[in-house]
Amino acid sequence: MSALLLLFTCLLLGALVARFAKPPAGIVHGINWWVINIALPALVLALVPKVKIDAQLWFPVAAMWVVFFGAWLLFATLGRWLGWSRQRVGALTLVCGLGNTSFMGYPMMQALHGKEGLALAVVADQLGCFPLLASAGVAVASWYSGKTPQPLAIARRILTFPAFLSLIVGVLAGALGGWPASLDGVFMPIGATLTPLALFSVGLQFKLHLGERQLSALALGLGWKLALAPLAAWLLGRAFGIGGLTLTIGVLQAAMAPMISAAILADESRLEPQLANTVLGAGILLSLITVPLGNLLLGG
Repeated sequence: MSALLLLFTCLLLGALVARFAKPPAGIVHGINWWVINIALPALVLALVPKVKIDAQLWFPVAAMWVVFFGAWLLFATLGRWLGWSRQRVGALTLVCGLGNTSFMGYPMMQALHGKEGLALAVVADQLGCFPLLASAGVAVASWYSGKTPQPLAIARRILTFPAFLSLIVGVLAGALGGWPASLDGVFMPIGATLTPLALFSVGLQFKLHLGERQLSALALGLGWKLALAPLAAWLLGRAFGIGGLTLTIGVLQAAMAPMISAAILADESRLEPQLANTVLGAGILLSLITVPLGNLLLGG
């Protein structure tokens, strides 16, 4: 309970500071730089060597693919039926196909399922959601904005991402028996800064602006991201006999709020930025209720 309270507190503090205080210019960029380049790699280095390799680990990764490509198929189909613009289809595919599996997923999974759940959340994020953002996400943004994807740039972005490099090092360290206790005592405290800072940053950026013709797109987008996507992931897991914490974390990561970076990508590609930011803000708010509720339904 105290861990969930920490999430709400950090998110609320960020929103209050953005609304009533005068935070320094560039504070969001600075916090995000630390989280992405220092705290996240440290957390990956601390947790990945402790992940128990088993035959079910493919599921949290596959669940992220189901969410993304399911969103693309759904919104491309709805776009034809409802006469949506290419920009709207691209925006909803990005923000409702990619989840906030790190900034919100890590602290929420740790709050609900401890370090073991957090380790599985790292697998879903680093092997599932992030590579999708850097590859299929960039391709979708380019396609719907009329640009040509650049495969070499996408590959370089994945291979040089600090957390991805840490993932490779962590896997090797785990295969060799893990880190010495002295290094464990360094990685984990640095990684622990991710939770409060990431949620504070989310609060600083929180926006919720509805346009007159966006309500139906908002409802359909969040209906997929917060309800149908995790249901599809659960059905996939049950069909292949996945159970226990692996099933729970895979489904909950599939149910996570839209990804901030996906909304930024939509904004940069001019894919209906107002809708993308509205879906992001509403999704973050609603996921604070729907993810814990989903955890209860899964027996957590």
